Amino acid sequence: MALTDTQIRQLKPQEKDVWLTDEKGLRLLLKSNGAKYWRLKYRYLDKQKTLALGVYPEVSLKAAREAVLDARRQLANGVDPGQAKKQEKRQRLLDTGNTFGVLAREWWEQQRGTWTADHSARVWGRLESDVLPTLGSEPILGIQPQDVIAVVRKIEQRDALDVASRVLQDIRRVCRYAVQTGRLTQNPATELTGILKTRISNHRHSLPREELPGFLQALEEYGDRGRLLTQLAIQLLVLTFVRSGELRGARWEEFNLGDRLWRIPASRMKMRSDHLVPLSLQAVAVIARVQPITARFALVFPSERNRQEPMSDNTMRRAIFKLGYDGTVPGKSKAVPHGFRATAASILNETGFNPDAIERQLSHMERNGVRAAYTHHARYLDERREMMQWWGNYLDQLRSGRSNVVPGSFGTGSRAQADGSGLSEVAKP
Repeated sequence: MALTDTQIRQLKPQEKDVWLTDEKGLRLLLKSNGAKYWRLKYRYLDKQKTLALGVYPEVSLKAAREAVLDARRQLANGVDPGQAKKQEKRQRLLDTGNTFGVLAREWWEQQRGTWTADHSARVWGRLESDVLPTLGSEPILGIQPQDVIAVVRKIEQRDALDVASRVLQDIRRVCRYAVQTGRLTQNPATELTGILKTRISNHRHSLPREELPGFLQALEEYGDRGRLLTQLAIQLLVLTFVRSGELRGARWEEFNLGDRLWRIPASRMKMRSDHLVPLSLQAVAVIARVQPITARFALVFPSERNRQEPMSDNTMRRAIFKLGYDGTVPGKSKAVPHGFRATAASILNETGFNPDAIERQLSHMERNGVRAAYTHHARYLDERREMMQWWGNYLDQLRSGRSNVVPGSFGTGSRAQADGSGLSEVAKP
């Protein structure tokens, strides 16, 4: 006779364990301590077996009967429900050890030794803030492309498009690591290229070559009506075309003026090795003018308000705008500190310098491992010394209104110009 819920609730413990039968093999075990356990008797491959279905009242009579129906469907399909349950339990344990959060931490721990401390902290900070609250406890095997999209869409909603792009890359790399270590067969983030929103392209404003003479001449006069240190910072920025942040954070200890070399520490650049910047004679001359102003401080270009902090990027930007290069003056393009990198790269490439030497001088990180081996920080140093001196000479000629250093002629007689001939009197040692 089938059991009823009322009957089960009213059962009292006996001196010995008691079995009560329901239907279709379902039985209830009443323990002497009053506990009530659901069990299913079934046969599989001519063997009598028992399947545990839970404890009453956590598993109700109705739920126990539904579990019996599920088990009978498995038997009809040739599946042993007992073995299937054990496999599910093993998979749950496996999933617990292979959640996205566990693998993300494992991947990060493996990679952090190849990064700077700051970069390592930024990567984990992104994962901890934007990914782990959603995907951290999810089994890596269960994560689908739509789950990844949901994470980056949430970041997009706060208009942090750069962060969304980096987070997508982080997720892709964690999942790639899972594939490489055998915890995943297919990366759910691989095919999501192009899924992110993009801003309207707004390249850093750079001066065209034909406007450089006017800019250099205007900059030469800036010291008469502006802050001299700002003028010198912009001059050195144009001569070295480093990133503005690298120049503003420059410290006197990084310069070897005897060797005409500026060594920017890797720790300041999110790179694995120091970046070497050969200094032209013109650059050395600018630094010599800076020394009496700030040599007593650690920073070459400190802030006027706080000498322990670097000059603001806006300080140089405002100075450039005061010269008329803010995009509002007819005949003058808009220029920003970072844009001189593009101007220099364009002219040097057109002139015929080795593209690899130019890329190395720009300190662009190579994605290809083989190519990176050939662009080690000291590679092409001789070529870069010659190139940087040519660039200094070229700017001298533009500022003075002469044009005997002609782009496009490198390699056909320009070496004489690169050794310092044609320098202005101020720049000559």
